[in-house]
Amino acid sequence: MKKSLLVLLLLPVMAVACLAQESRQDISVSGSALIPTFIAGNAVQLHATVGYGVLLSYRYLLTPRSGLELNYQYAQELQHFINPTNNVLVHDRFQELSGAYVYSFAYKNFNPFVEAGVGGYIYGPIDDQKTQLQNLSQSTNIGALYGGGIAYEISPSFDIRAEYRGIFVKTPSFNQANLRTNRYYNLNDPVIGIAYHF
Repeated sequence: MKKSLLVLLLLPVMAVACLAQESRQDISVSGSALIPTFIAGNAVQLHATVGYGVLLSYRYLLTPRSGLELNYQYAQELQHFINPTNNVLVHDRFQELSGAYVYSFAYKNFNPFVEAGVGGYIYGPIDDQKTQLQNLSQSTNIGALYGGGIAYEISPSFDIRAEYRGIFVKTPSFNQANLRTNRYYNLNDPVIGIAYHF
C-alpha cells in the first residue's frame, strides 16, 4: 500500500520533469534582406533598393512537428517611383507583423521546415533628404507569407536558422494617386539567425 501511494505521488513529479525537458517554445533573432521585384501598373513603375533589417520570431510547437509562429520585422529601403510626369524617391521604414503555421521535419541535427501565414505590412515614409515628397502618409496592407528553411541544432538550447521567406503584398503608394500601381508584388526575404529553445 505504501509503495503504491509513493508511486502515485511520484507520477505527477516525473511528468512535470519530463515536460520541463521538452522545449516547446523558441525565440529567434535574424538578419534579413528584403529584395523587391520590379513592378509596373497604372502607368507607374516601381524599383526599390534592397532593405536590410532584423526579424524577431516567437514559435510555439503544438506537436513535435507543427507549430505557430509570430513575427516582427523592421527594415529600411528606398522606393523609386517613375510615372509619366516625374521620378520620385521615398525613403521608408518597412514593418511586418505576421503569424504563420510551421511544419517541421527532423533528421538528426537538421530540422527542415515550411511555413505559410498572413500579416500586416506597414510602409512608413521617413522625412529626410532621401525623400523627395513631403506630407506622405504611411501605407498599411494585408499580405501573405510563405517560405521554407532549415534549422541546425548546435546544442539542445540553440540552433542556427536559414530561411527563404516570400511576402506577397500590395505595393505602397503612401496615399498618393500618382504613386499607385494597383498591383501586388513578391518581396524575397532571405534571413539567417539564431534561435533559443525554452
